[in-house]
Amino acid sequence: MTAQAEFAALDLCVLTVSDTRTAEDDTSGDYLALALGQAGHHLHDRMIVRDDRYRMRAIVSQWIADPAVHGILVTGGTGFTGRDSTPEALEPLLDKPMPGFGELFRALSFDEIGTSTLQSRAFAGLANETFVFCLPGSTSACRTAWEKIIVHQLDARTRPCNLAGLRSRLGER
Repeated sequence: MTAQAEFAALDLCVLTVSDTRTAEDDTSGDYLALALGQAGHHLHDRMIVRDDRYRMRAIVSQWIADPAVHGILVTGGTGFTGRDSTPEALEPLLDKPMPGFGELFRALSFDEIGTSTLQSRAFAGLANETFVFCLPGSTSACRTAWEKIIVHQLDARTRPCNLAGLRSRLGER
């Protein structure tokens, strides 16, 4: 019988991508910051940035270069409008994409929003040993992603396997 893993708090960043949201009305960023704290993790940094791929990329690049940051939660910019550019900005930074995240998120979202889920370009991956999760801008979508997927994968006690448990092996070459 294997020993039960212990919870290990991670340092996470939250980035809201929006041309209209401010600190006063960023409900998605508020939800993610609150939820990660309630789960026992630490909010390392939080920012709001306009939907500009170069500004977005600069912020996330700074965070993934910081060894104290274990994960990044990005909300917004994953849709199909002309301004939505989160995938184009951040996918090039990924060392390893995590296609299962987007697939699972859309499958779970189907129960909530039906075929509208096909418009979501939510994605995740690994960049410089840092987990990056990119979610739609709606608070409901952030709740679905956090409560049904991310919170469990960032908890080393989740069986049979989880992302948090891989942290010590991410740098293996």
